[in-house]
Amino acid sequence: MSPLAAASGDDSKALVRKMLREVLVGREDPEGFFALCVSVLGYQDTRSQFLSLIQPLSTANRSLHSTLTSIYKEYFSKAEDDDLQLALALSLLDTEDQMSVCSQGSQHQQINGSSSQSSLLQATSVSHTQGGSYSQIAAIRSQRKNASSLQSGHHSKMSPQETAQNCDLDKDTQELKMSPMVCVSRQSSSFSKQDTCQGGVQMMEKGDSNELEKPKRSRNRRQRRKGGDKQVVGVPCSPSGLPPVLLWFRRDLRLCDNPAIIGSLEVGAPVIPIFIWSPEEEEGPGMTVAIGGACKYWLHQALSCLSSSLERIGSHLVFLKANGEGNDVGSSLHTLRELVKVTGARTVLANALYEPWLKDRDDKVVSALQKDGVECKMYHSYCLRDPYSVSTKGVGLRGIGSVSHFMSCCKQNPGSAIGVPLDPPESLPTPAHWPQGVSLDMLGLARMPRRKDGTVIDWAANIRKSWDFSEEGAQVRLEAFLQDGVYRYEKESGRADAPNTSCLSPYLHFGQLSPRWLLWDAKAARCRPPKFQRKLAWRDLAYWQLTLFPDLPWESLRPPYKALRWSNDRGHLKAWQRGRTGYPLVDAAMRQLWLTGWMNNYMRHVVASFLIAYLHLPWQEGYRWFQDTLVDADVAIDAMMWQNGGMCGLDHWNFVMHPVDAAMTCDPNGSFVRKWCPELANLPDDLIHKPWKCPASMLRRAGVLFGQTYPERIVTDLEGQRSQSLQDVALVRKEYGQYVDKRTGCDLVPLPPRLVSEALGLSHQEEGAVTVGKQFLLPVITRMEFKHQLEDPDADAASNPYNAVLKGYVSRKRDETIAFLNERDFTASVMYEGAQRKERMESDYRRMQGLPRPPAPRGRARRTPTAKDKFSIVPGGVVTSLR
Repeated sequence: MSPLAAASGDDSKALVRKMLREVLVGREDPEGFFALCVSVLGYQDTRSQFLSLIQPLSTANRSLHSTLTSIYKEYFSKAEDDDLQLALALSLLDTEDQMSVCSQGSQHQQINGSSSQSSLLQATSVSHTQGGSYSQIAAIRSQRKNASSLQSGHHSKMSPQETAQNCDLDKDTQELKMSPMVCVSRQSSSFSKQDTCQGGVQMMEKGDSNELEKPKRSRNRRQRRKGGDKQVVGVPCSPSGLPPVLLWFRRDLRLCDNPAIIGSLEVGAPVIPIFIWSPEEEEGPGMTVAIGGACKYWLHQALSCLSSSLERIGSHLVFLKANGEGNDVGSSLHTLRELVKVTGARTVLANALYEPWLKDRDDKVVSALQKDGVECKMYHSYCLRDPYSVSTKGVGLRGIGSVSHFMSCCKQNPGSAIGVPLDPPESLPTPAHWPQGVSLDMLGLARMPRRKDGTVIDWAANIRKSWDFSEEGAQVRLEAFLQDGVYRYEKESGRADAPNTSCLSPYLHFGQLSPRWLLWDAKAARCRPPKFQRKLAWRDLAYWQLTLFPDLPWESLRPPYKALRWSNDRGHLKAWQRGRTGYPLVDAAMRQLWLTGWMNNYMRHVVASFLIAYLHLPWQEGYRWFQDTLVDADVAIDAMMWQNGGMCGLDHWNFVMHPVDAAMTCDPNGSFVRKWCPELANLPDDLIHKPWKCPASMLRRAGVLFGQTYPERIVTDLEGQRSQSLQDVALVRKEYGQYVDKRTGCDLVPLPPRLVSEALGLSHQEEGAVTVGKQFLLPVITRMEFKHQLEDPDADAASNPYNAVLKGYVSRKRDETIAFLNERDFTASVMYEGAQRKERMESDYRRMQGLPRPPAPRGRARRTPTAKDKFSIVPGGVVTSLR
C-alpha cells in the first residue's frame, strides 16, 4: 500500500477536497481528478466515499457533479480483475510519485494543476512497465472528453478560442516547469515541500541574487492575463468545510500578480474579499494630506472596476466602513474583529503598506488578531524592495539621498529574489454566507459638492474622460508605451507636447499594475532604456526615505532651511494653483493638472521651481496642492520631490527650471500651450511662451488682451526674484553654521535612529559624520551654487559661477530645422541622381543599338548661339580656366 493510501482518513479526504478545487478552477479535468482520488483513497474507500465527497457539487455545479458521477459509475462497472489491476498500478504510481517528491522537494515547489498533469504522464510509463492497467484510466479520459463536451455547465460551454487558450496555457505551464529561470519571490519562509501556488509558475529558491533574469515574452502569458473575462462558476460552499479567509484589499487593487490572492487560494478555504475604508487611519499624522480629492475619486472608480473583475470570476467584493467604540472609532481592527465573529474566519491576508502610520496600524492589527487566534499575514508586493529591509551596510552613508546610493545598498544587501509575475486566478471559492456590507457610494469617496440651488458640481468630468480606471486600462497603457513611447523615452521624456511618457503612475499608486510586472515587461521590451527602469528605483527610494523620516511631508530635513524667509502672498499662490501666473508654460501645466489630475515629471519640476525660486512660496504649499489634485498623489514620492526642490531634502536639485527658456525642451512649437491655454493659440511659435514681447498689433490680431483674455504676469523681474532666493539661502546657512560642514561646505543633516545604529560601526573620519550634542550629523549632497554663495553672500545669481538656472534646450528649434532641411535636401538629391542615372542608361542603350538620340523634352530651354546673343560669343583673346 502506498504511503498516501496509508495516511489517515481525514488527511486523505482533505487532500481530495484540495484537489477538487483544482477541477473547479479549471486546472485539472474530471478524469484526472478521479484517477488521483483512486490513488489517494485507494480502491475500496473511493468506491464507498467518492459520491459523498462530491455531494456539495450537486447544488453548486450540477454539470461537474454529473460528469464525476458518470466517471465513477463507468469505472466501477468494469470487471473485478481489471479493478484489481488498476488499483495495483495506481499504488505503484503513488510510490513512484512519493519518491520523486522526496528527491526533488528541496528544489521545487510544484503547482497543484501542473504536478497533477505531470504525475499522470509519468504514470503511463509506470503502469506499462509494472504490468498495471493505467491505460484503462487513459481510455476512460479519452471517452469522457467527447461526452463531457455535450453537457451543460462551465466545462462544456467553452468556445474554440477558450479551448485553444487552455491548450496554450497547458503548453506554457510545461515550458515554465522545464525552465530553471522561473521563480516566485515570497516574503514568508514558512512554505513546506508540499506547499503549492496557483499563480501558474513554479516556486524555487533563487539564492541571494536580487537581479531579475531576462524574461521571455510569451503571447500565451498575455492571453492568460486577459483571461479574467471568462465566466467561471464559483462554489457557494467550499468542499473542504474550512473557515473562510478574509482577503483584505487596501491598495493592490488588481488580480494579476497579487500575492495575497494566491496566498488565499493556497489555504484551500472559501475567500471573502473585503475593502475597509477608514479615513482617520488613511490620513496620517500632521499635514500629510495622504489622500486628496482626486485620489479619492480614482479610488472609487478603481474599486468599482475591481468589484466587476471579481464578479467575473464568481466572487464578490464586500465594502465596509470602519466603525468602533471609544478610542477604536473608525478602526480597521474593530471592523476585522466583527467580521471574524460573523464569518468564523481564522485567516486574514493582505499586501503590506509602507507608510509609517499604516505600517504601525498593520502591526497592531496582526498582533491583536494573532492574540485572538486568527492568523494574519502581510505579503510584500507594493514596492520592488521592502523599504524596511534596505541597509547601508557595506556601502556607507555618503551620497545618501541619491538613487545611485540606494541601488548600491540594494545590491550590497540583497533581499529575496524579485521573481516573475503571478497570473490572475480563474475563480475564487466562495462562502456559504456573505457578510453584510455597504454600497460603494456609502463610502463617500466620489461625493461631489453642491451649489446653493442643489445642482452638482461635477469637477471630475474631465478626469473621467482622460483615464480608464480599470486594471485592463493599465495593461493597455503599458502595451501602448512599450510599442511606441519607450523608444523615445531616453531622450524625449521631457516633451510635454508628445506622448513619450508611460502615464502609469496612477496605476502603480493604486496597485492596479505591480512594479514587478512593469519591470518584467520593460526588460522584455526590445528597447530597454535604463532611464525608465530607474524610475522604479526612485519610487523605492522615496518609500525608504519616508520610513526613515516619518515627518518628511511637512518638516524640512535640513535644519537651517526651516528658518527660510518665505512669502505669504496668497494671491500669488492662488494664481499658481489656477494657472493664471501670466507665464504660458506654467499656466498650461497647472491647468492640465486641474482638469486631468496629471502632468509629466518634467512639468512638475517646472511648476515647482517657479513656486519656490521665483515666487518664494514654501514648498509645503506645493506639496499639499499636488496631494489634493494629482490622481497619482503619493505621499512618499511627492514629499521627497518637494523637499529636494525646496532645497531642504536629502538631495538637492542641481537646477532651477526657467519658466520661459525651459519651453525649448518641453514645448518648442507651442503645441502644449495652445492645447491648455487656447486664448494664446494664434500667437506665433517664437513668441507664444513670452506673449508680453509681442507687438500690440500682433496681440490685437491674436485676440489677446492682458488682464482680460489672459492674465498679466504676477512677477516681472525673474532674475531679481532668483537672486533674492539665493541670498535668503546664504543667510540661513550662515546663521546656522553648526549645520554646515566647514571643510566641504555641505549641509549637515541629523540622522534617524535606524541609520545611527548602522553608522556606529563606521569610521567617522571615513564618512565625514560629526556629532553635535546627542545628534549624529552627516554631510549630504549640497548644490555647488550654495557652497559658493556662502563665501560671497552678497553676490547675485548672475555672478555666481555655478548658476543653476536651466535655460532649456535653446538650440532645439534650430536643430529640428536643420534636420528637416537635411532630410529634404537628401531626398531631392537622391531623386535627381536617380533621374540622371536613368537618362544615362537610356542614352547608352540607344547608342549601342544604333538608334538616334531621343528628341529633347518639350519645355526645356536650349541655348543656340546667334549673332544677336552677345552672351554666346566668347570675346577674342580671352583665355578661360576651369578649376
